[in-house]
Amino acid sequence: MTVSVRYIVNDTADLTAYELLGFEVLMHPGPGFAMLGRGEARLLLNVPGGGGGAGQTTSSGQTPAPGGWNRIQVEVDDVEAVVRRLSDAGVRTRGDVIEGRGGRQAIVEDASGNPIELFEPPSGG
Repeated sequence: MTVSVRYIVNDTADLTAYELLGFEVLMHPGPGFAMLGRGEARLLLNVPGGGGGAGQTTSSGQTPAPGGWNRIQVEVDDVEAVVRRLSDAGVRTRGDVIEGRGGRQAIVEDASGNPIELFEPPSGG
């Protein structure tokens, strides 16, 4: 069984943040949709009104929009080094690296403002 996560994005042309994090473009049939993969994870990106079901306005009149705080998490070995590499490539961050009980994390954004959590587990954990 395949499990996928769907993000609503403004445009599927700029996939820099995902590509730098090791995602591979599996399918990009047009400007309204892209499917990315990383290991067993699959990420589906849809543009509002870009065709297909996920980008369509609902019968109640709600239109999908990017952003928010729900996010995917990508485990990394050195969160500060990854943030530096992404920042150097123009990827936006949401603050500094923070320490938590379970490890260290930072949040970067894709080109549409969707958050991607970079998570570094504690060493030896």
